[in-house]
Amino acid sequence: MRRRTLPGFSLALGTTVLYLGTIVLLPLAALMLKAADIGPERFVAIITSPRSLAAISVTLTTALWATAFNAVYGLAFAWVLARYDFPGKRILDAVVDIPFALPTAVAGLALTALFAKNGWFGAPLAEWGLQVVYTPLGIAIAMAFTSLPFVVRTVQPVIEDLAHDVEEAARSLGASDLDIARRVIFPAIFPAFLAGCSLAFARSLGEFGAVIFIAGNQPMKTEIVALLTFIRLEEFDYPAAAAISAVMLLAAFALLVATNAIQAWHVRRAGVD
Repeated sequence: MRRRTLPGFSLALGTTVLYLGTIVLLPLAALMLKAADIGPERFVAIITSPRSLAAISVTLTTALWATAFNAVYGLAFAWVLARYDFPGKRILDAVVDIPFALPTAVAGLALTALFAKNGWFGAPLAEWGLQVVYTPLGIAIAMAFTSLPFVVRTVQPVIEDLAHDVEEAARSLGASDLDIARRVIFPAIFPAFLAGCSLAFARSLGEFGAVIFIAGNQPMKTEIVALLTFIRLEEFDYPAAAAISAVMLLAAFALLVATNAIQAWHVRRAGVD
């Protein structure tokens, strides 16, 4: 009988599946069943109400803004950490993980204080006529702050593992820096980059603590889906809370499925090439 590389595989697999089913799948199944019990007519009525549509629109729009910012800034951040040595690099590398360690409510309070009209950043912005606190822009900033590490930590190790000889070969053949970045580096890091952006977007969709303080929570203007769900729970309107949550869950799931499909297509295309 051949020995397994990892002894106790069956026990480990069973424990993993039990944990996944109990902690993750069971609550999600309960949520979807609760939403299904509402009935299609009431479900559509809840989702298409003006307040729900406004909250979904604000959440999706600001999450896209935050993800677009992190896609550019996070990629540049990861590149600097992976390719350059400079004084204070370890400190900067540790700073990236602060949004993971910092309670989101604390982050929301800090961002609100910084971007208030009398804050360090808010005061000069107010002189230019730009208000951040209690606007969708503030929501996007809070989402970008909490989701930045997903892009950096996903892309950074892939950049570190890239072989420099491929870039040197392309340069010896006359390729410019832009051509190397576009045709050599980015295709190699694209799956990780896409995964990081998808995780950042999903995190932004579900962000709550960092957003509610800076958003102002104005219905139809700066109210996000997570807050509207919380309000419905406080009102004991469990069907409405379940319906709204189910929509965001389906959106996040569709995003992950699309991301996996694009990654698989990219891998197949790379294999063919």
